[in-house]
Amino acid sequence: MRLRLAIVLILGVLVASMANLGLLNLPRMAQGIANVWKFTGSLFPPETSVLETVLLAMLETLQIAFVGTVLGAVLALPLSLLATRGLFTTPVTEPVRVLLAVVRTIPALLWGIIFVIAIGLGPGAGSLGIALYTLGYLGKLFYETFEGVDPEVMEGVRSVGCGPAHLASFAVLPEAANNLLAQLLFMYEYNVRSSSIMGFVGAGGIGYYLLGYIQVLRYDALMTAILVTLVVVMAIDFISARLRSMFWIGGSTQPTS
Repeated sequence: MRLRLAIVLILGVLVASMANLGLLNLPRMAQGIANVWKFTGSLFPPETSVLETVLLAMLETLQIAFVGTVLGAVLALPLSLLATRGLFTTPVTEPVRVLLAVVRTIPALLWGIIFVIAIGLGPGAGSLGIALYTLGYLGKLFYETFEGVDPEVMEGVRSVGCGPAHLASFAVLPEAANNLLAQLLFMYEYNVRSSSIMGFVGAGGIGYYLLGYIQVLRYDALMTAILVTLVVVMAIDFISARLRSMFWIGGSTQPTS
């Protein structure tokens, strides 16, 4: 009875929400389908004359993602250790966790806008925006991984009188290394996607051309940029998955993206 009531309640909220969002306006939705069909037709054939420009922009996007990921990870590692219960006490861990939560709450695109305001247009702003978001995201993943380290290993190192620094060096980091690598690779995959739209706010990369082609109605050129982005992202996903499988030790279950 309770299950049925819950299902009815969820369906009722779903229908009410869809109506409020205009998704039950059938004439409007039918017109939308027609517009999408027309837009899709204008994407083909892709414009090959912009391929060189798009590839160079994609290279810049990869650089933005790489620099942002590395900088973010370097900042996240010490902060995540400070946020790890079992290494430090609550007066230390809780403020750091709050800081990471605040940083993580701000989307990468908004960080990009902040740094465009701070240092001006260009890929540098995009890299710093990605770095700050990576700091918040990886910081949480890292300290959760550290807290999952086998307690017996921790107690073994602590029993010989080691402090937090030695615990981190000889127990936490070696035990968590494989997980950290997997999370770092996944973060780079994610950041390539995020970097692809950084150009929407003037922070460089292929997003600048995606937005430009939309604004001037060059949908065939837009399709070229989309295809290049798709191929690169798929290649990175494949390479990253292979690297994770090479380095992952300790069972068949691997981190998923």
